[in-house]
Amino acid sequence: VQLQASGGGLVQAGGSLRLSCAASGLTFSNYDMGWFRQAPGKEREFVSAIKWSGGRTSYAGSVKGRFTISRDNAKNTAYLQMNNLNSEDTAVYYCAAIRSMGGGVVTALNAYSYWGQGTQVTVSS
Repeated sequence: VQLQASGGGLVQAGGSLRLSCAASGLTFSNYDMGWFRQAPGKEREFVSAIKWSGGRTSYAGSVKGRFTISRDNAKNTAYLQMNNLNSEDTAVYYCAAIRSMGGGVVTALNAYSYWGQGTQVTVSS
């Protein structure tokens, strides 16, 4: 299984970025997808997640209303649209996959089975 995160970069405060996570080696539509981030000196934290169907999503309070998670099962890709970025969003962003089960969206990072390598997002103020 490989998860390839991309789309990070340097952006000014108030700007936007769209991250992508391309998955291979798994049946993508059987997996819920999550985005997590880790800022320097901090623990990795939940950002957003989406059920296999795209029908349910969850967001951390700090990004709700600014970030949008989506997926395209035909392309085996998940996305994170990030708008109105601020300096506190600076971090390495990771995508992760968990086999979909009944119930809601999983937000606990230690529940996820597969992880991408991360993509750096830097927001300058």
